[in-house]
Amino acid sequence: MCDLCMKHGAGGKWYLNAEHYSNRIAERYNLRDFLLEQYKNFEQISIRKFRGFNAVGLGYKLRMPIIGRIVKHTAEKLLHSTNPPTNPFRPEGHIGQVVPLEDAVAILETCAAEPIIEKNCMCRYMSRGIKEACCINFGVMSEIVDKLPRFIPEKDKYHLTRRQAVERFTEHNKKGYIGSIWFGPFPYINNLCSCASPECAGIRPRLDYGIKSIYKSEYIVDPDPDKCTGCRACVSVCQFKAIGYDHALKRITLDYKKCFGCGVCRHACKQEALFLKPRDEVHGLGKNY
Repeated sequence: MCDLCMKHGAGGKWYLNAEHYSNRIAERYNLRDFLLEQYKNFEQISIRKFRGFNAVGLGYKLRMPIIGRIVKHTAEKLLHSTNPPTNPFRPEGHIGQVVPLEDAVAILETCAAEPIIEKNCMCRYMSRGIKEACCINFGVMSEIVDKLPRFIPEKDKYHLTRRQAVERFTEHNKKGYIGSIWFGPFPYINNLCSCASPECAGIRPRLDYGIKSIYKSEYIVDPDPDKCTGCRACVSVCQFKAIGYDHALKRITLDYKKCFGCGVCRHACKQEALFLKPRDEVHGLGKNY
Protein backbone atom coordinates (compact mmCIF):
# COMPACT_ATOMS: atom_id res chain seq x y z
CA MET A 1 0.00 0.00 0.00
CA CYS A 2 1.54 3.30 -1.09
CA ASP A 3 2.37 6.18 1.23
CA LEU A 4 -0.62 8.22 0.04
CA CYS A 5 -2.97 5.36 0.88
CA MET A 6 -1.56 5.06 4.38
CA LYS A 7 -1.81 8.79 5.05
CA HIS A 8 -4.98 9.80 3.23
CA GLY A 9 -6.96 6.66 2.48
CA ALA A 10 -8.17 5.73 5.95
CA GLY A 11 -6.36 2.41 5.62
CA GLY A 12 -7.46 1.92 2.00
CA LYS A 13 -6.80 3.43 -1.41
CA TRP A 14 -6.52 7.21 -1.10
CA TYR A 15 -8.35 7.80 -4.37
CA LEU A 16 -11.46 5.98 -3.11
CA ASN A 17 -11.81 8.42 -0.20
CA ALA A 18 -14.81 10.51 -1.36
CA GLU A 19 -13.90 13.35 1.00
CA HIS A 20 -11.06 14.40 -1.35
CA TYR A 21 -13.56 15.05 -4.14
CA SER A 22 -15.93 17.16 -2.06
CA ASN A 23 -17.07 20.67 -2.82
CA ARG A 24 -16.29 21.51 0.80
CA ILE A 25 -12.57 21.21 0.11
CA ALA A 26 -12.85 23.23 -3.09
CA GLU A 27 -14.59 26.04 -1.21
CA ARG A 28 -12.20 25.89 1.73
CA TYR A 29 -9.15 26.58 -0.48
CA ASN A 30 -10.93 28.79 -3.03
CA LEU A 31 -9.91 26.37 -5.77
CA ARG A 32 -12.16 27.84 -8.44
CA ASP A 33 -10.01 30.96 -8.70
CA PHE A 34 -6.80 29.01 -8.05
CA LEU A 35 -7.35 26.47 -10.84
CA LEU A 36 -8.65 29.02 -13.32
CA GLU A 37 -5.48 31.07 -12.89
CA GLN A 38 -3.30 27.95 -13.07
CA TYR A 39 -4.77 26.56 -16.27
CA LYS A 40 -5.07 29.92 -18.01
CA ASN A 41 -1.28 29.96 -17.79
CA PHE A 42 -0.68 26.22 -17.85
CA GLU A 43 2.06 26.28 -20.49
CA GLN A 44 4.23 28.56 -18.33
CA ILE A 45 4.43 26.24 -15.32
CA SER A 46 7.21 24.01 -16.68
CA ILE A 47 9.54 26.91 -17.48
CA ARG A 48 9.00 29.01 -14.35
CA LYS A 49 11.80 28.79 -11.82
CA PHE A 50 11.31 27.50 -8.29
CA ARG A 51 14.20 27.89 -5.86
CA GLY A 52 16.41 28.60 -8.84
CA PHE A 53 15.42 25.53 -10.87
CA ASN A 54 13.00 24.78 -13.69
CA ALA A 55 12.39 21.92 -16.14
CA VAL A 56 14.56 23.40 -18.89
CA GLY A 57 17.62 21.17 -19.38
CA LEU A 58 16.39 18.82 -16.65
CA GLY A 59 18.19 15.76 -18.04
CA TYR A 60 21.55 17.53 -17.96
CA LYS A 61 21.01 18.92 -14.48
CA LEU A 62 20.11 15.51 -13.06
CA ARG A 63 23.31 13.97 -14.42
CA MET A 64 25.38 16.42 -12.39
CA PRO A 65 26.35 14.50 -9.19
CA ILE A 66 25.43 17.02 -6.51
CA ILE A 67 23.12 19.35 -8.44
CA GLY A 68 21.20 16.33 -9.72
CA ARG A 69 20.42 15.08 -6.22
CA ILE A 70 19.34 18.55 -5.13
CA VAL A 71 17.04 18.97 -8.15
CA LYS A 72 15.47 15.53 -7.67
CA HIS A 73 14.94 16.10 -3.94
CA THR A 74 13.46 19.54 -4.56
CA ALA A 75 11.09 18.25 -7.25
CA GLU A 76 9.83 15.33 -5.17
CA LYS A 77 9.39 17.49 -2.08
CA LEU A 78 7.38 19.96 -4.14
CA LEU A 79 5.16 17.33 -5.75
CA HIS A 80 4.53 15.46 -2.50
CA SER A 81 3.74 18.61 -0.53
CA THR A 82 0.62 18.52 1.63
CA ASN A 83 0.73 22.25 2.38
CA PRO A 84 -2.38 24.29 1.54
CA PRO A 85 -2.26 25.48 -2.10
CA THR A 86 -1.23 29.14 -2.38
CA ASN A 87 0.57 29.71 -5.69
CA PRO A 88 -1.07 28.53 -8.95
CA PHE A 89 2.27 28.80 -10.77
CA ARG A 90 3.94 26.32 -8.44
CA PRO A 91 2.96 22.70 -9.22
CA GLU A 92 3.11 21.62 -5.59
CA GLY A 93 0.80 18.98 -4.18
CA HIS A 94 0.29 17.53 -7.65
CA ILE A 95 0.86 13.84 -7.01
CA GLY A 96 -0.92 10.90 -8.56
CA GLN A 97 -1.05 7.16 -8.99
CA VAL A 98 -1.59 4.74 -11.85
CA VAL A 99 -5.01 3.08 -11.67
CA PRO A 100 -6.32 0.08 -13.63
CA LEU A 101 -9.73 0.04 -15.29
CA GLU A 102 -11.56 -1.47 -12.30
CA ASP A 103 -10.47 1.25 -9.86
CA ALA A 104 -11.15 4.01 -12.39
CA VAL A 105 -14.71 2.71 -12.75
CA ALA A 106 -15.11 2.76 -8.96
CA ILE A 107 -13.89 6.38 -8.87
CA LEU A 108 -16.34 7.48 -11.56
CA GLU A 109 -19.30 5.57 -10.14
CA THR A 110 -18.92 6.36 -6.43
CA CYS A 111 -16.44 9.19 -5.77
CA ALA A 112 -16.14 11.74 -8.57
CA ALA A 113 -18.01 14.99 -7.94
CA GLU A 114 -20.35 16.27 -10.62
CA PRO A 115 -20.31 17.85 -13.14
CA ILE A 116 -18.11 15.37 -15.06
CA ILE A 117 -16.45 16.33 -18.33
CA GLU A 118 -13.90 15.01 -20.79
CA LYS A 119 -11.41 17.58 -22.03
CA ASN A 120 -8.44 17.73 -24.37
CA CYS A 121 -5.33 16.20 -22.81
CA MET A 122 -3.11 19.04 -21.61
CA CYS A 123 0.07 16.97 -21.88
CA ARG A 124 -0.49 16.13 -25.55
CA TYR A 125 -1.43 19.71 -26.31
CA MET A 126 1.72 21.07 -24.65
CA SER A 127 4.18 18.51 -26.05
CA ARG A 128 2.85 17.98 -29.58
CA GLY A 129 0.10 20.51 -30.18
CA ILE A 130 -2.40 17.65 -30.48
CA LYS A 131 -5.95 18.08 -29.25
CA GLU A 132 -7.37 14.76 -28.10
CA ALA A 133 -10.21 14.43 -25.62
CA CYS A 134 -9.09 11.63 -23.33
CA CYS A 135 -8.84 13.10 -19.82
CA ILE A 136 -11.80 13.20 -17.45
CA ASN A 137 -12.31 15.96 -14.89
CA PHE A 138 -14.89 16.49 -12.19
CA GLY A 139 -16.10 19.06 -9.71
CA VAL A 140 -14.55 22.52 -9.83
CA MET A 141 -12.21 21.67 -12.70
CA SER A 142 -15.22 20.82 -14.85
CA GLU A 143 -16.71 24.23 -14.19
CA ILE A 144 -13.66 26.26 -15.21
CA VAL A 145 -12.94 24.43 -18.47
CA ASP A 146 -15.84 26.34 -20.05
CA LYS A 147 -13.62 29.41 -19.67
CA LEU A 148 -10.62 27.72 -21.31
CA PRO A 149 -11.60 27.08 -24.97
CA ARG A 150 -8.36 25.35 -25.99
CA PHE A 151 -9.17 22.43 -23.69
CA ILE A 152 -12.77 22.00 -24.89
CA PRO A 153 -13.16 19.18 -27.45
CA GLU A 154 -14.19 20.51 -30.85
CA LYS A 155 -16.18 17.47 -31.97
CA ASP A 156 -16.98 15.27 -28.97
CA LYS A 157 -19.66 15.86 -26.39
CA TYR A 158 -17.72 16.78 -23.28
CA HIS A 159 -20.31 16.93 -20.50
CA LEU A 160 -20.76 13.32 -19.42
CA THR A 161 -23.02 11.23 -17.24
CA ARG A 162 -21.29 8.78 -14.94
CA ARG A 163 -22.11 5.95 -17.32
CA GLN A 164 -20.73 7.85 -20.31
CA ALA A 165 -17.57 8.65 -18.37
CA VAL A 166 -17.05 4.96 -17.62
CA GLU A 167 -17.57 4.11 -21.28
CA ARG A 168 -15.10 6.75 -22.44
CA PHE A 169 -12.41 5.74 -19.93
CA THR A 170 -12.87 2.08 -20.92
CA GLU A 171 -12.47 3.02 -24.57
CA HIS A 172 -9.19 4.82 -23.91
CA ASN A 173 -7.91 2.03 -21.66
CA LYS A 174 -8.50 -0.53 -24.40
CA LYS A 175 -6.64 1.77 -26.79
CA GLY A 176 -3.59 1.38 -24.54
CA TYR A 177 -3.74 4.68 -22.64
CA ILE A 178 -2.61 4.48 -19.02
CA GLY A 179 -5.10 5.53 -16.37
CA SER A 180 -3.94 7.80 -13.54
CA ILE A 181 -5.68 9.74 -10.76
CA TRP A 182 -4.33 13.03 -9.38
CA PHE A 183 -4.43 15.43 -6.52
CA GLY A 184 -4.42 18.78 -8.22
CA PRO A 185 -3.62 20.44 -5.87
CA PHE A 186 -3.61 18.49 -2.61
CA PRO A 187 -6.02 17.75 -0.93
CA TYR A 188 -8.46 17.99 -3.88
CA ILE A 189 -8.85 15.27 -6.53
CA ASN A 190 -10.20 16.43 -9.89
CA ASN A 191 -8.24 14.61 -12.61
CA LEU A 192 -8.64 11.09 -14.01
CA CYS A 193 -6.25 10.98 -16.94
CA SER A 194 -5.75 8.59 -19.85
CA CYS A 195 -2.37 9.23 -21.38
CA ALA A 196 0.77 7.56 -22.69
CA SER A 197 4.52 7.87 -22.51
CA PRO A 198 6.30 10.05 -23.52
CA GLU A 199 3.54 12.68 -23.64
CA CYS A 200 2.36 12.24 -20.06
CA ALA A 201 3.90 14.93 -17.86
CA GLY A 202 3.20 12.74 -14.82
CA ILE A 203 4.80 9.51 -16.04
CA ARG A 204 7.73 10.86 -18.02
CA PRO A 205 9.70 12.42 -15.11
CA ARG A 206 9.71 9.04 -13.36
CA LEU A 207 10.64 6.94 -16.39
CA ASP A 208 13.22 9.34 -17.84
CA TYR A 209 14.67 10.97 -14.74
CA GLY A 210 13.83 8.75 -11.76
CA ILE A 211 11.73 11.46 -10.09
CA LYS A 212 8.85 9.94 -8.15
CA SER A 213 6.23 12.07 -9.86
CA ILE A 214 3.65 9.28 -9.82
CA TYR A 215 3.09 6.13 -7.79
CA LYS A 216 2.73 2.70 -9.35
CA SER A 217 -0.71 1.16 -8.97
CA GLU A 218 -1.80 -1.03 -6.09
CA TYR A 219 -1.55 -4.03 -8.39
CA ILE A 220 0.86 -5.98 -10.52
CA VAL A 221 0.34 -8.10 -13.64
CA ASP A 222 0.14 -11.83 -12.94
CA PRO A 223 0.50 -13.99 -16.08
CA ASP A 224 -0.98 -17.48 -16.34
CA PRO A 225 1.78 -19.58 -17.97
CA ASP A 226 -0.68 -22.30 -18.93
CA LYS A 227 -2.73 -19.91 -21.04
CA CYS A 228 0.15 -17.94 -22.58
CA THR A 229 0.83 -18.93 -26.20
CA GLY A 230 3.79 -16.61 -26.64
CA CYS A 231 2.08 -14.34 -29.16
CA ARG A 232 3.91 -11.33 -27.67
CA ALA A 233 0.98 -8.95 -28.19
CA CYS A 234 1.34 -7.78 -24.58
CA VAL A 235 5.07 -7.11 -25.03
CA SER A 236 4.40 -4.53 -27.73
CA VAL A 237 1.85 -2.56 -25.68
CA CYS A 238 3.76 -2.38 -22.37
CA GLN A 239 5.02 1.18 -22.08
CA PHE A 240 7.13 0.37 -19.01
CA LYS A 241 9.16 -2.41 -20.67
CA ALA A 242 8.12 -4.74 -17.88
CA ILE A 243 7.09 -7.59 -20.18
CA GLY A 244 9.73 -9.56 -22.06
CA TYR A 245 9.86 -12.82 -23.97
CA ASP A 246 11.71 -16.06 -23.25
CA HIS A 247 12.59 -17.65 -26.59
CA ALA A 248 13.47 -20.97 -24.98
CA LEU A 249 10.18 -21.34 -23.13
CA LYS A 250 8.24 -19.43 -25.81
CA ARG A 251 6.41 -17.52 -23.10
CA ILE A 252 6.45 -14.02 -21.74
CA THR A 253 8.47 -12.94 -18.73
CA LEU A 254 7.61 -10.20 -16.26
CA ASP A 255 9.92 -7.80 -14.44
CA TYR A 256 7.88 -7.07 -11.31
CA LYS A 257 9.99 -4.06 -10.37
CA LYS A 258 9.23 -2.35 -13.68
CA CYS A 259 5.52 -3.18 -13.77
CA PHE A 260 3.25 -0.23 -12.93
CA GLY A 261 0.12 -2.40 -12.78
CA CYS A 262 -1.81 -0.28 -15.30
CA GLY A 263 -3.46 -3.41 -16.72
CA VAL A 264 -3.70 -2.20 -20.32
CA CYS A 265 -1.73 -5.25 -21.48
CA ARG A 266 -4.76 -7.39 -20.64
CA HIS A 267 -6.69 -5.90 -23.54
CA ALA A 268 -4.04 -7.13 -25.99
CA CYS A 269 -4.12 -10.74 -24.78
CA LYS A 270 -6.63 -12.81 -26.76
CA GLN A 271 -5.94 -15.84 -24.55
CA GLU A 272 -6.91 -13.90 -21.39
CA ALA A 273 -3.68 -15.03 -19.78
CA LEU A 274 -3.01 -11.79 -17.89
CA PHE A 275 -4.54 -10.83 -14.56
CA LEU A 276 -3.95 -8.25 -11.84
CA LYS A 277 -3.10 -9.13 -8.27
CA PRO A 278 -2.46 -6.85 -5.27
CA ARG A 279 1.14 -5.63 -5.30
CA ASP A 280 1.66 -6.43 -1.62
CA GLU A 281 0.93 -10.11 -2.32
CA VAL A 282 4.06 -10.49 -4.44
CA HIS A 283 6.78 -11.95 -2.23
CA GLY A 284 9.97 -9.90 -2.04
CA LEU A 285 8.58 -6.86 -3.84
CA GLY A 286 8.18 -4.84 -0.66
CA LYS A 287 7.16 -1.20 -1.01
CA ASN A 288 8.13 -0.94 -4.65
CA TYR A 289 5.80 1.93 -5.49
